[in-house]
Amino acid sequence: MSKGTYPLKLPASIKSAAERLAREDGVSLNQWIAVAVAQKVSAVETAADFFKRRAGGARAEDLLTLLAGGPDVPPEPGDEMPDQVSERPATRSAKKSRIAEAGTQRARRR
Repeated sequence: MSKGTYPLKLPASIKSAAERLAREDGVSLNQWIAVAVAQKVSAVETAADFFKRRAGGARAEDLLTLLAGGPDVPPEPGDEMPDQVSERPATRSAKKSRIAEAGTQRARRR
């Protein structure tokens, strides 16, 4: 196994907790941190692979088309958007335009 060095600066509270846990596990702090990082890398890579497989060939455009096909009714009680939710203007308006356009195209086909 090749080894690389990386100077790690941790907040004192995190370092103390890691030292305590390493002692409890009977390993060095370095070994404990290396295992913790390896576990995190594995979890993130596993999750990313899972979501890629789960998505398959799905595309965002397909979801927008699906959503545009839904009924144009107000939300049921309890499903409303909270008042404090703010929309990101550029992103949200572009999505709304695409959804509206898909709805218009669907209506024309009828």
